[in-house]
Amino acid sequence: MGCCQSSCLTETHPEKDQSRQQQQEPRNHSQAVSGAGPDPAVANGVPSFSEFSLADLKAATNNFSSDNIVSESGEKAPNLVYKGRLQNRKWIAVKKFTKMAWPDSKQFVEEACGVGKLRHRRLANLIGYCCDGDERLLVAEYMINDTLAKHLFHWENQTIEWAMRLRVATCIAEALDYCSSEGHPLYHDLNAYRVLFDEDGDPRLSCFGLMKNSRDGKSYSTNLAYTPPEYLRNGRVTPESVIYSFGTVLVDLLSGKHIPPSHALDMIRGKNIVLLMDSHLEGKFSMEEATVVVGLASQCLQYEPRERPSVKDLVATLAPLHTKPDVPSYVMLGTSKYEEAPPTPQRPLSPMGEACSRLDLTAIHQILVMNHYKDDEGTNELSFQEWTQQMRDMLEARKRGDYAFRDKDFKTAIDCYSQFIDVGTMVSPTVFARRSLCYLFCDQPDAALADAMQAQIVNPEWPTAFYMQSVALAKLDMHKDAADMLNEAAGLEEKKQRVVKGS
Repeated sequence: MGCCQSSCLTETHPEKDQSRQQQQEPRNHSQAVSGAGPDPAVANGVPSFSEFSLADLKAATNNFSSDNIVSESGEKAPNLVYKGRLQNRKWIAVKKFTKMAWPDSKQFVEEACGVGKLRHRRLANLIGYCCDGDERLLVAEYMINDTLAKHLFHWENQTIEWAMRLRVATCIAEALDYCSSEGHPLYHDLNAYRVLFDEDGDPRLSCFGLMKNSRDGKSYSTNLAYTPPEYLRNGRVTPESVIYSFGTVLVDLLSGKHIPPSHALDMIRGKNIVLLMDSHLEGKFSMEEATVVVGLASQCLQYEPRERPSVKDLVATLAPLHTKPDVPSYVMLGTSKYEEAPPTPQRPLSPMGEACSRLDLTAIHQILVMNHYKDDEGTNELSFQEWTQQMRDMLEARKRGDYAFRDKDFKTAIDCYSQFIDVGTMVSPTVFARRSLCYLFCDQPDAALADAMQAQIVNPEWPTAFYMQSVALAKLDMHKDAADMLNEAAGLEEKKQRVVKGS
């Protein structure tokens, strides 16, 4: 195992982290990063910048499961981003760099520390890092309402209304202005995928773009048609390059499409503003405001860097256009208000309990597969006379269901387990628990809750039945009931362990 050293943090030794693997609590470096005195980030609910162990992040992301990947290009992305959940129930985004993307660990830690000092309501703030051997990872606040690209280009319910587009442009300009004022004027590969929406639907700029993909890697991963011309000439990012990229985001907001800058400029010069505007807005926008934004986009996309506006010019131009200040962002975005997750259970949790508290269906699936039917012992006693062809068919249906369940073919598993249950000769709490999970994977929480309750009826002291009810209740937004059920399950496990120790 390697170690990382930095002048801004005390020396770290990942080989000593093994004793912390179960704690999942990062070491706090707020004094080193933020200086003496109270940390304003803590007051705003943002954790101080910290070091995480690799074990912390493996546990939070279910060992970097592919199911947790949230990178826009999925597993093909050069540096994958995963969502995860810490033991304190806080959601995080973890950026995992390719092997040796940052060969110098000290440079990686120092640059991460620099970005980690930043705290702003317009940023998805960086809250930590991990540097372990060849591993280089960044940890940031997780934004639950997806990216601007998702809402603008791939919307399912409604497109973004004009006032919200103006709010996005203004907020991102404010974020860039803050970063520049704090000595971080360079933002790499600014695009619609870097603009995120938090639980309130408010726009945030991803902090990941404040660091290069690697010391010797590319700063732009998008199509070359959208890359600042000076970067194509010399491979260097400048503050003016960031302004150019901001111009491409303005074009995205205006058009609702990813139009190459050269094409957008041709439309602007031809005074085809109406053709540039997103048809899905159906004319519901102010032509006066649109003209101002189009003009600003044109300035940002100028070929010569010196002809582009400054970041303060962006804010000065866009701030007066910020309309509907009293309407919450989530309303304009067309999303529902995010509900807080249930509180942390009062009792320590088993692996099954942990998986259920994180609503980690993949981890629950793995545990149920490993446990097989060991918890069904004693629920059925069959006589020789009952061993009929019907019984054989029923067990064959369960067997087919088990194969489908193992292979994550959840619809087939539901059908097979239903055949087994409908015969009624045997009752199996495990089958009910497995079908409950299948329903959860198929977005049917009501049916999942019914099956979990049936599992409890068959075996009233079985913790898994209560755990599955907790997950289903959480999926139904009944968070207090879910937390109560989680604690009840943990209590049953604790009771079971005492009995085993006593015997």
